[in-house]
Amino acid sequence: MATVTLDTLRKEFDSGRIVAVDDVSLDVADGEFVTVVGPSGCGKSTTLRMIAGLEGPTSGRVLIDGEDVTDVHARRRDVAMVFQNYALYPHKTVRQNMAFGLRMSTDLGSDERDAKVDETAAMMGIEDLLDDQPGELSGGQKQRVALGRAIVREPDVFLFDEPLSNLDAKLRTSMRTEIQRLQEELGTTAIYVTHDQEEAMTMGDRLAILNGGVLQQTGTPKEVYANPESEFVGGFVGSPSMNVLDVTVERTDDGVTLANEGRFAYALGGDRGERVAATDATTARLGIRPENVRVTDDREGIETTVEVVEPIGSDNYLYLDLGEDFIARVDSDVEPETGDTVRVTFDEKDVHLFDAESGDSLLSGDEEPAVVTA
Repeated sequence: MATVTLDTLRKEFDSGRIVAVDDVSLDVADGEFVTVVGPSGCGKSTTLRMIAGLEGPTSGRVLIDGEDVTDVHARRRDVAMVFQNYALYPHKTVRQNMAFGLRMSTDLGSDERDAKVDETAAMMGIEDLLDDQPGELSGGQKQRVALGRAIVREPDVFLFDEPLSNLDAKLRTSMRTEIQRLQEELGTTAIYVTHDQEEAMTMGDRLAILNGGVLQQTGTPKEVYANPESEFVGGFVGSPSMNVLDVTVERTDDGVTLANEGRFAYALGGDRGERVAATDATTARLGIRPENVRVTDDREGIETTVEVVEPIGSDNYLYLDLGEDFIARVDSDVEPETGDTVRVTFDEKDVHLFDAESGDSLLSGDEEPAVVTA
């Protein structure tokens, strides 16, 4: 096991015209499972490849267990990487695929390599496949072989580059559980790259969220979900995405009032109101997650029209005319018709507020309640 440190890691392409990774700094603790998540093209896989030694950084350093390995060849870094496309040798058997890394990176004899492969294959439940070739295997079996090939080396660090993307939804769920179980059992430091925020939320001890090559936020899944530090993070983490509405900032004697096109007013007082009032913001972006929006009989609720009702089994998604793709995720027994007028409300503690220009949170980490009025 080992720690991993990224020290202002940067990667440029095309003579600096493209910045894929923009001065990313990140510390991964010994035995920690960190998921790196973000949209396509945000620099996730490039970051992982620099940790593995498959890409050289333009600047910055990679340290493994405190040792600077920035200029160390990939073969000499004690890491094992699992790829999206499995990267199995088609002409080799499962046994030969799993033993290949041991043959290239250790001094173990043939019998010792076979013994380690047998032990790992039994752990992965693929001992009956050792004489098969990749072309004879299903997608799930190929993924187990790829994982086994990484595990058999007993590396200090596991690196996963979207390893479940090619599997169907049911198999992805079961393999997520399997990877978590194996990582906890082995206690190996793991960095897992994915574009799937649900996968990232359910698997990682901690999230690292990238956008445009820039590290946006790190934290536990619960911390990031509850206190996004920017509108991007708030919108990216959570499914369906956070609803966001434009509001004007009106200063009052008690703090500020946030108004949305005359449909509702949001009175923010106390320390939170003072903080917002002290800024020069005249507009802001108010965020509320779909699962925190409730249909109510209260006449003080916010009046809106139902545009679409989308049943998903346990819940219904109500698309409302409060804003573009504004969704209320409600229980399945809440069944208004398209075109119905309903009233909705939400708890003050669930409201997020972002700067209209920078997108930075104005209330991140603040638990004090506010007041919502219709």
